[in-house]
Amino acid sequence: VTRAAGALVTFEPGARTAWHTHPAGQTLIITAGLGWAQREGGPIEEIRPGDVVWFAPEEKHWHGASASKAMSHIAVQEEMDGKVVTWMEKVSDQQYQEK
Repeated sequence: VTRAAGALVTFEPGARTAWHTHPAGQTLIITAGLGWAQREGGPIEEIRPGDVVWFAPEEKHWHGASASKAMSHIAVQEEMDGKVVTWMEKVSDQQYQEK
């Protein structure tokens, strides 16, 4: 059984999630500002209003605001077997500043 949930989330400049995964994947719809997102092993990507970002099930990633601008997005993910997210280690300042 899966159920979808969504939330409008705002990150202040420099704020970001920890590394995490979603059992059924996650869609981000960027609504304002300038953000960054990174998949494990990949480059940091800029995300802007109108962008739609898909993270596959169990794909390790993080997302948040850029260093100088806030960012808002709608996050949509499905619950699978009672679970929506698995949180992992924090994104270090060094990792974040690789942009």
